[in-house]
Amino acid sequence: MSTRRTLIRLLLLVFVVSAFIWTFGSHLPESWKDTGILAYPLSRANILRAQKQTNELYGLLYLVTTDSEENQHILADRVDLDPSEPIALEVYAAGNKALDWTAKTEEINSKYPVIVFSKTFCPFSKKAKELLTRYDLQPPPKIIEVDIRADSSTLKVLLTRLTHHSTFPNVIIRGKSIGGSDDLQALHKNHTLSDLLKEAGVSVQNKEVQ
Repeated sequence: MSTRRTLIRLLLLVFVVSAFIWTFGSHLPESWKDTGILAYPLSRANILRAQKQTNELYGLLYLVTTDSEENQHILADRVDLDPSEPIALEVYAAGNKALDWTAKTEEINSKYPVIVFSKTFCPFSKKAKELLTRYDLQPPPKIIEVDIRADSSTLKVLLTRLTHHSTFPNVIIRGKSIGGSDDLQALHKNHTLSDLLKEAGVSVQNKEVQ
């Protein structure tokens, strides 16, 4: 009977401590955190941390906006890679686990707020690029010509999974796909494209298209 009571008390204690950490874990003093008590895997802090993880699309954007031919082989040469399944961010960074993805995300949004995945021979890609050229954007769109890259087939599968848009062009504004050429043209005709670009931190130099 004594052993049973001890077990019940122990379980009750674990439950109470777990509930306490779940409710107040992110607000406890640093001295408490240093003891390791907050290492409980289902703590609210851990869950929130997981939810704040960088979107995988930014891993891809980091890879393609780094102007290096070697980067094209990071995905192309991985025979064990299945682009239809989630890929760890470190893969896009050539195994660099120490990369600051928060800083890189901000850098990409600032340096390349508009990224266009295009194909050199595609008339729809050409139409989209011509329209964006008319807007005279600063910073200018970053054009990724997928068909001339070593990882072209992998990129198509990745873009389909990450943006739910499987054709080209694929226009990305601050990490969000707005679709293809028809979607871009529709925004232009509705006079909403200029505002969308400005909200993304892009300056529209050609005032006639606004």
